[in-house]
Amino acid sequence: MQKAVIVWFLTEKRNNLEELNHLLSDGWKVISQKPMGTGDGNVSVSLVIVEK
Repeated sequence: MQKAVIVWFLTEKRNNLEELNHLLSDGWKVISQKPMGTGDGNVSVSLVIVEK
């Protein structure tokens, strides 16, 4: 089974990395990662595909 997760990072305290870390600790593995967006602004966004 695969799952797509959109990971965003604004600052060290404003991000959703905990969601991805939780999946990884549950045995999910990263299959691919691709940056998203145009690079405008101050937020980093990536599409991460995980598989279990």
